[in-house]
Amino acid sequence: MHRDKTPNRLVNEKSPYLLQHAWNPVEWYPWGEEAFEKSRRDDLPIFLSVGYSTCHWCHVMERESFEDAETAAYLNSHFVPVKVDREEHPDLDRLYMLFVQATTGSGGWPMSVWLTPTLKPFYGGSYFPPVERWGRPSFRTVLETLAGLWDNDREKVVDSAGSMMRHLIELALPPTPNSGEMNLAPAGKCLTALERSFDPQYGGFGGAPKFPRPPIFRFLFSHAKRTGNRKALDMALFTLRKMAEGGIHDQLGVTGRGGGGFARYSTDERWHVPHFEKMLYDNAQLAASYLEAWQATRDPIFADTARDIFNYVLMEMRSPEGAFWSAEDADSLLAGSEEGREGAFYLWTKQEVMALLGPETGKLFCDAFLIREEGNAPMDPHGEFTKQNILIRDRTTAQVAQRFSLPPETVELRLEEAKEKLFATRSLRPRPHLDDKVLTSWNGLMISALAKGYRVLQEKPLLDAAKRATSFILETLYDRSSGRLLRRYRDGDASIPGNAGDYACMVQALLDLYEASFDPAFIETALRLTDTQIEHFYDQVNGGFFSTANDDRSVPLRLKEDNDGAEPSANSVTVMNLFRLAAMTGREEPREAAEKSLHCFSGTLNENPLALPLMLVALDVALSPTVQIVLAGSLDDPQMAPLCEAAARHNRPDAVTMHANETQSALLPEAAAIGRMHKGPPAAYLCIGGSCQPPVTDPETLAAMLSASGR
Repeated sequence: MHRDKTPNRLVNEKSPYLLQHAWNPVEWYPWGEEAFEKSRRDDLPIFLSVGYSTCHWCHVMERESFEDAETAAYLNSHFVPVKVDREEHPDLDRLYMLFVQATTGSGGWPMSVWLTPTLKPFYGGSYFPPVERWGRPSFRTVLETLAGLWDNDREKVVDSAGSMMRHLIELALPPTPNSGEMNLAPAGKCLTALERSFDPQYGGFGGAPKFPRPPIFRFLFSHAKRTGNRKALDMALFTLRKMAEGGIHDQLGVTGRGGGGFARYSTDERWHVPHFEKMLYDNAQLAASYLEAWQATRDPIFADTARDIFNYVLMEMRSPEGAFWSAEDADSLLAGSEEGREGAFYLWTKQEVMALLGPETGKLFCDAFLIREEGNAPMDPHGEFTKQNILIRDRTTAQVAQRFSLPPETVELRLEEAKEKLFATRSLRPRPHLDDKVLTSWNGLMISALAKGYRVLQEKPLLDAAKRATSFILETLYDRSSGRLLRRYRDGDASIPGNAGDYACMVQALLDLYEASFDPAFIETALRLTDTQIEHFYDQVNGGFFSTANDDRSVPLRLKEDNDGAEPSANSVTVMNLFRLAAMTGREEPREAAEKSLHCFSGTLNENPLALPLMLVALDVALSPTVQIVLAGSLDDPQMAPLCEAAARHNRPDAVTMHANETQSALLPEAAAIGRMHKGPPAAYLCIGGSCQPPVTDPETLAAMLSASGR
């Protein structure tokens, strides 16, 4: 494949994205001192290119520019080219994306930034074409212009970079905290903003493209539970239902075999035409969202969609060691061809479907999944979707049964058999590229979802999978002697210091695992990781957590992340973790750090609450009495399982669930005290604001108490 080519320095890296560029004629460096030293020594600016392995336009720019020998030669002689995998270094990506967005008004990947030898940015953008088009200058024109400026007007470039860095420092500061006491007014402002942007026809917020944003669902479910606001609940449920029916959801999930899960986003407003890449962090968070929808409604579509996501991740995204890989590409090869095309793995012609299923079942399936002779996906400028169909669940089983005069059970059976046939055929196609690195934070999100899945659905394989993944992370990416986490594992190599998101998501995972299993070792490790996170990331003066550790010199500017975007911000997750730890352990230090962090971001919550919907959930917890569900009695007693199920039946972010283990006085003193006192069969103690109600042994009584105390 690489005959007659010479590799560059990236050939020694582990990142799949960097390895994709290891045979480019561009003399790439990884981010690090070797590149910085060359920049200083040769007095050359740095060209920083940031992307990820499943990024479609990253592949396009590579083919058009980085594989072009003439462009590479010019780039090599006038700049120091540096490649960064944004998933390995999210703090770097965030810093320079802030610059690109501030100077261009937009951002995206691949991200292209030019830096001085002191790592200060002076020009940036995203994708640049090989020739001028779409209102964008050509990549070669940008290179020549910037090289000319560096050679002939250096002082202006350096001054501009210094000025821009000072501006970045200002942009990186959260808005001034509110001077008054915290209140729930930001939640009302957030709900109003969501109501204004809600799409009542197709669900979601705003127009195309539409991105799932699970922190918004978390806020809506929490707000609805606390206030009884039906509009908040309906917006979340309607959106999740439309997503489950749409093409963004891979409809070919087959239990025990694979398929299913969700693509990154929808290119249209109806959730029909996805950008086909699948990300672990999306699927982890969406599984939790569908579980919350199931808790709110008991509608089987939500539980089944959560199970579908778990099936996809466990069948297709789990490493042999039990941890979870990162992503699958949008692009894949056409059968029998070396040509890659977005969505090729997932698309069908009606002719293919009918040939596979036969006339009777084929007609039924095409009616249910909106398959048309002319195709159901809009043609792009290259005609790639001509006569191609995305599977979209256009009609319910009941509607199809009525149209074909068949019993619903028969329709459902035929559709499932048809899905299995299509899945088997699809499995023979060239698969999309798999990014098989293991990231600590994304695994934490998935472990949390699995632990919650076990609690809500009472399906033990989910708990087993969560425990196995956790064991791998703690054995491979955690140094017990120092309490430090690493971020990435791949191909036998654990590397890159963990950032605040890694600690936040792993602590959350450990707390969720404790509530699922009641193994106190998970609480002990969560406390140790929290202590490390506070030591190296916490702002002791102003509150909040920096993304980068205080002893990491590889990032020019430490930022405090204040946006719950595609991934939840480390600060939002951490504040919630701290409140949970305080409620479980009775310690004041976690609550004090959480409240100080909330105050740090109170300006953002007041001015732009839609940026931090997950932190609004934490704010609600902060302003509510502490709720503890303490289960007393033997965990092996058959009467305990129904109490555990009842404790998890309602979505209660303000509640923690503990087991009254009388031997855990130092770790969980309040629960241990109940354990020493309790006699008799398993029972649940509901404690609100430090006052415990009489124990209950009936699961339905406990569920009713939790429902009534939620508002």
